[in-house]
Amino acid sequence: MSNQHAEHTPDRQDGQAEHAEHAEQVETLEAFYTDVKRLGHWTRSRTIEVRTRRASVHLDLRSAQIPAGEIELRLHSERSTLKLLLPEDAVLQESGLALAGRCKIKDRERHAEHSGRVVRLTGTLQHSEIRVARGGVATLSAMFSREFLDDARTAHRDGTEPVLPDPGKEHGTP
Repeated sequence: MSNQHAEHTPDRQDGQAEHAEHAEQVETLEAFYTDVKRLGHWTRSRTIEVRTRRASVHLDLRSAQIPAGEIELRLHSERSTLKLLLPEDAVLQESGLALAGRCKIKDRERHAEHSGRVVRLTGTLQHSEIRVARGGVATLSAMFSREFLDDARTAHRDGTEPVLPDPGKEHGTP
């Protein structure tokens, strides 16, 4: 008996599944006992897994480089603070988020009508807090950071505009 029948030749469905899996990568961010900031164009993934313990994390989700569609944040946070910088019209869905202990989700515009991109929160918060900044407040939050100074210096040297104040805008060269 020959071994020819035991070989597997990839068919079209396997190739499509591999392509879809490769296209939808999961960005992983871990912060344990530290402060982490991801501002500007830091990811191209729509699925972000965040694991924190006694940490502070700033995530900028206003980038134009994130593909269109729903953004999913998979959170596993213990005694941490997560600050989300969102576009003005973003919809925050927190129904898939399990809260254990004293947890807060601070969103000043929680009850306002939004019709933009959906940001879905899933996972678990334990004695943690999520702060949401939108629009101008998100811009100011990004601008009052060391990363903005570095971005402004680089932009000045290269003759371009800083990206951090509004990463959702298409930036061109003069």
